[in-house]
Amino acid sequence: MEERKGEVVLFGTWANAFCTRVELALKLKGIPYKYLVEDLTNKSELFLSLNPVHKKVPVLVHNGKSIAESLVNLEYIEECWDTTPKLLPEDPYQRAKLCFWANYYDRKIVPSFYIIFGSKDKERERAIEDSSQLLKVFEEGIEKYFPGQSPFFNRKILGYLGVIIGSLACNYQAVDEAIGVVLI
Repeated sequence: MEERKGEVVLFGTWANAFCTRVELALKLKGIPYKYLVEDLTNKSELFLSLNPVHKKVPVLVHNGKSIAESLVNLEYIEECWDTTPKLLPEDPYQRAKLCFWANYYDRKIVPSFYIIFGSKDKERERAIEDSSQLLKVFEEGIEKYFPGQSPFFNRKILGYLGVIIGSLACNYQAVDEAIGVVLI
């Protein structure tokens, strides 16, 4: 697919790892974009019109068309701009496996961290154990389905799963300190 030109705008906030994902992908692929900081306590009418369902960042706007949700944004960027580096492998099966584990991470592991942050005492202990089990499944799945290779890089460049996990896990030491438990 030929590279698509046009205006690219990313609505986000500085402290949101999901926005960081999309920024990383745009920067890795060398796509020029404009970043608009959205005040999430006082959302603009423009922003709400671009993402009326979830009303969350990030929202990627390409040639006036909005795309919500960070994983969808990453797939759109990969499909729309045929530039290197590639975030996803060309092989459809390999792509599907990466997308599966990215979805697992977002739908299972990330919410488990929020449960830990919002709980205390025995409930927190159980949440930590549950989160540890989810991380174990993730680690074993990565080892099983990507033997001898790193699914976090596409060759020597940060890839799809690396962008997704790196945007959230980069502050794992602060999280460990905040909850008093080493998870990763």
